[in-house]
Amino acid sequence: MSDPNTVSVSLMGKEYMIACPPGAEAQLQEAADFLNSKMKEIRGSGKIIGLERIAVLAALNISHEYLQHNQQQNKQAELEQRQVDMEVQLQRLNQRLDSTLQKRSPRSDG
Repeated sequence: MSDPNTVSVSLMGKEYMIACPPGAEAQLQEAADFLNSKMKEIRGSGKIIGLERIAVLAALNISHEYLQHNQQQNKQAELEQRQVDMEVQLQRLNQRLDSTLQKRSPRSDG
């Protein structure tokens, strides 16, 4: 296993040295940029003062958005599965109906 790399990220004008696995530097920087933008939004609202409070509120907001997104994905997957189940059930009903109709229909042999 290779040693982690150290990446410098800036949050609200403060530099932080963060360890990350080799090859994940760009993802770490993207995450830091996203967090920084969320923290600046909160600071810009003028309602929250203090870096720690802003960071906690940003973390809570991001967590809430993440959970909502997961919940929506789970609902979508559930709906898709229901649709598949209904299609299978309809196919079975159609087969039964076809079979019943074939048994009852008079055959004309000429």
